[in-house]
Amino acid sequence: MTLTVLTAVVGDREAPLVTGLERSAVGVTVVRRCVDVLDLLSAAAAGLAHAVVLSAELQRLDRDAVTRLRMAGLAVIGLASAGDQSGAERLSRLGVDPVLAADAPVEEIALAVAAAVAEAAGQQASSSAGLVMGDPAGALPRPPGPGPGPAVGASSPRSPGRLVTVWGPVGAPGRTTVAITLASQLALAGHSTLLVDADTHGAGVAQALGLLDESAGIAAATRAANQGALDLNRLGELAPQVAPGLRVLTGLPQSRRWPELRASALDVVWEQTRQLARWTVIDAGFGLETDEELMFDTTVPRRNAATLSAIAAADVVLAVGAAEPIGLQRLITALPEVKDRAGPGAVRVMVTRVRDGAVGPHAGQLITDALRRYAGVHDVLLVPDDRPALDAAMLHGRSLTEHAPASPACRPFEVLAAALNDEFNPGAALPSRRRSRWRGRSA
Repeated sequence: MTLTVLTAVVGDREAPLVTGLERSAVGVTVVRRCVDVLDLLSAAAAGLAHAVVLSAELQRLDRDAVTRLRMAGLAVIGLASAGDQSGAERLSRLGVDPVLAADAPVEEIALAVAAAVAEAAGQQASSSAGLVMGDPAGALPRPPGPGPGPAVGASSPRSPGRLVTVWGPVGAPGRTTVAITLASQLALAGHSTLLVDADTHGAGVAQALGLLDESAGIAAATRAANQGALDLNRLGELAPQVAPGLRVLTGLPQSRRWPELRASALDVVWEQTRQLARWTVIDAGFGLETDEELMFDTTVPRRNAATLSAIAAADVVLAVGAAEPIGLQRLITALPEVKDRAGPGAVRVMVTRVRDGAVGPHAGQLITDALRRYAGVHDVLLVPDDRPALDAAMLHGRSLTEHAPASPACRPFEVLAAALNDEFNPGAALPSRRRSRWRGRSA
């Protein structure tokens, strides 16, 4: 079998590389020598080759381009100049694998091409056997491993942190309030915590906490990840600390900016958040659809990509529903799809604003019985309705934990935070609880 290859190598190494590849014993034919990323993507889309060999110096190369190359079925091999450690690390962060020294023997590069093509072919065969044609997830480059260096102002956890994605169906069941309260409880318990607003329909974490910065931290982190420039120091800069142990990565100030949040880059962001904090709490949107009309156009941005990526990456998905007939119906209807995407063991259920006036006397028991009967949920967290405390917390730009710690609505979050710590950090002693006023927001 002759391996057809595209090259996109910058500098004077390109000509000797092409000549050496075509003379190698592996059987390589260079079908096109691309001058830039656009030329490379065009050739890849045309189906001209099995693999591409590119250099770290290639201008405008980003993670999105690597993703499109892989979606076209190409193996991607990177070359970094001798001594250019930063270039090699950047290629790895972009999802290029393997990465070799540019001055490596050409025969070694040819063998790497053959091995990468064989691996890509095996992955495509596995995807075809699983009947996932049209699903771009299988073509996404793998997120990089932990990067070197400590995060700014953060203690380095001995093991990767955990992700909790807060999801709920359409209808404002209280996703943002739940995410903020849970994150503040985890931070109050002494765990380093990062709160991320990834709602592409209506981000609200910054407004709820009174943060005046209109820049979108999640968009900046995604751009850095797409460029291969996101490390712990950069993420720490984008997610400022607003209370002891609690950082916030703010969401999109305008929902029309949703195309900036690409799944391939968000996967890298989630991996970095695991290194930055012991707990990451993600406020996700409600959409679970995969844009069926566009499912065969795998390069088109998807509005629900951020939510689906956050659910897929999560250790725990907290499904939130409102304690009212319509809210409960929406929750029960959507739970099977959430469990399919996250895994049934990863989903916890919470119902907010529990009050007798919405569902009848003994509302808690009625809700528990309904979820057990119609959704097979045997363990549900019920949050009592405390509208005056919630309204006052929102008015002052604070979490419910800080503004009204004695509120009955806080108790379920204390229970949940303790349960999560026991499940994922068994035997770990909780540090002493501490309280502090929030910083950097309006009073």
